[in-house]
This record gives sequence, structure tokens and C-alpha cells, in this order.
Amino acid sequence: MYDYLIVGAGLFGSVFAHEATRRGKSCLVAEKRGHTGGNAYTKEQDGIIVHEYGAHIFHTASRRVWDYVNSLVPFDKYTHRIKADYMGKRYSLPFNMNTFRELWGVSMPEEARKIIASQSCEDGESLEKHAISIVGRDVYEYLIKGYTEKQWGRSPSELPAGIIKRIPLRFTFDDRYFSDEFEGIPQGGYTRLIEKLLEGCDVRLDTDYLKNREALSRLAEKTVYTGALDEYFCSEYGALSWRSLRFEKEEMPIDDFQGAAVINYTDAETPFTRIIEHKHFMPRDPGSAKTIITREYPAPYTAGAEKFYPIADKKSAALAEKYAEKAKLEKNVIFGGRLGTFSYLDMDKVVLAALSAAEAEFGRE
Repeated sequence: MYDYLIVGAGLFGSVFAHEATRRGKSCLVAEKRGHTGGNAYTKEQDGIIVHEYGAHIFHTASRRVWDYVNSLVPFDKYTHRIKADYMGKRYSLPFNMNTFRELWGVSMPEEARKIIASQSCEDGESLEKHAISIVGRDVYEYLIKGYTEKQWGRSPSELPAGIIKRIPLRFTFDDRYFSDEFEGIPQGGYTRLIEKLLEGCDVRLDTDYLKNREALSRLAEKTVYTGALDEYFCSEYGALSWRSLRFEKEEMPIDDFQGAAVINYTDAETPFTRIIEHKHFMPRDPGSAKTIITREYPAPYTAGAEKFYPIADKKSAALAEKYAEKAKLEKNVIFGGRLGTFSYLDMDKVVLAALSAAEAEFGRE
């Protein structure tokens, strides 16, 4: 009999498993996929660490979280910078003075502010209204509208404003995507970090908990569930809404394809939302005359596909709240992670949530 059954070998489940194991608890990890790491899974190909499920950059303002992950695997310094491609022309992201100079030829913050003010509208609840009220019509049309329509499969006028509030706006020439104090990528990739976290645990891959719930649950005193929240309850109130992604990977016999780790394609005509070139996540060129890119295509969620982005509209938010209340009544089950809370969470927030769950379970050291 194990002390804990951990459903899902993603970041939340792996951190909780690590904390339980180092306190002398026994853990069985049941992972539906054929690998650990969840969407942060990486693997080496021709000397290049490939992010198999899209770009993952670890960033945090928390010294505690940063020290925690670095105590397991040293992190290489990496500063995320993105370019946007709109109809063949490149712009800086997030929105900063470089962007405004590329759009309007201005170089002073006050000039940019005046243009944005002349193009803005009254704020509203929709993503479209909020975006235009903050950055003006040009930035919205060039860099937000088409990308958003592809990403979510809906008009920005139908989406909640909260989606766009994660994107920074700066009236400086600072083109870092994240402004957190700590930022990097684990040496050897995220799979190495997950392997360190799962040391001492028994791991079963290709194991679907929901199809084997009774048998697996009998193996442990408690369950940590990081699968889909609604599916745990057999979608009793209805299914929560998600968007999925499709990845198209290509190896090329050239040194460099695009000169950057990530370029977003913000026009509606280009079918993919971004191209990732994996070698640019690494601190040094692996010395290969090859490069590997991944084109990322948003897709509607269908049964059997991976869930990537929760569609947090009013209907789904209300539904998620009902499931969350039901989850509180479950005995000996801890819910966590992106799927288990119907939340879009940065990795540092997942680590912190898992540490908090462990402290609630075992007490603070």
C-alpha cells in the first residue's frame, strides 16, 4: 500500500511527489502519456533540446521557487524575447517603444502615448474593447486581432478581457517578454528536472487513471489528482471548454532558420500562430549544422486530444466553480495543476501551488 497515488507526472504532481518522498512517504505516479513532464516534456534530438509541447520558459519573482528548482537542476540563463510577423514585417513583443518605433516611426514615449490615446476607445468586458482601450487600434489590428482569432477560434469581441491582461505594455525600449527577476531553462531540459523530482517514486507510464480508477485508488491511502477536473466527476455538470494545439516539427539542414527562439505570426491568413526554433533556447550552439523548428497550430478540443488553454468565459467559469465546490467534498483527494483547477498557470505558480499543497498536508518545515 502506497501513501499517495499521484495522478499525472506533470510539474504539480512531480513537485508534490518529491515533497512527500523526502518526508518518508511512498508514492506511486500514474501517467496517462508515455513520458513524464506533462506539457513541459523535452527530449534531445541531434544535440538540440526540443520542447515537444511548445515553448516553456521558467520565470518567477519568487526567490523561494527559483532556489527550489535550481537545487534540483542548475538553470541556464535565458531571456525570452519575441518577434511578431505581420504580413512579412517584424515587430517587437511585448508592446514597447521598439514596437511603436516599428509601427509609427516614433522614438519618444510621449509620442507613442498620444497616438495610442487618439486611437483608443472606452474600456469594456471583451478582449477587443479592452485591448483597443489600452494599446489603440493599430496595435490591436496588427498584433492582437488575427493571432487571437487563431488561438481561440473566436472573435476577440466574444472573449473575456482577462486573456489579454497577461501581456505587458511598456513605454521603454525594454523588449524582455517577462519582467520577473529570475528567468531561465534547466540544463538538459525540463525532463531532467522532472526526473530529479520523481526520484524514489514508482512511476507507471501509459496508465489512464480514469479507466482504472478503482484498482489504482486501492493501491494508496490518498490521491493527488492533476487530470481534468470535470472528467474526474464524469462531466456530471457538463464539459469544461478547452483549446488544443497541433505541432508540426521539421528538421532542417541549416544552421539557423529564423534567428530567434519564437516568432509569432499575427495575421489571420497564416494558419499557425508561431514558429519555435529550439536551439535558440540553449545557451550555446550545439555545433550541429542542423536546426529544428516547430510550427504551432491552434485547434478545437476534441476527445482524445490534449487540453492546453482553458476557455474561461462566463459559462465555463461558472461550471468550473461548481466542480471546484464538489472537489472540496472529496475525501482523501487533493486536486491541483492546470487541468485539475481549470486554470492557465505559469510554471512557477504551479511549483508554488504544489509546495503549498504539500505544506497543508505535511506541515511547514
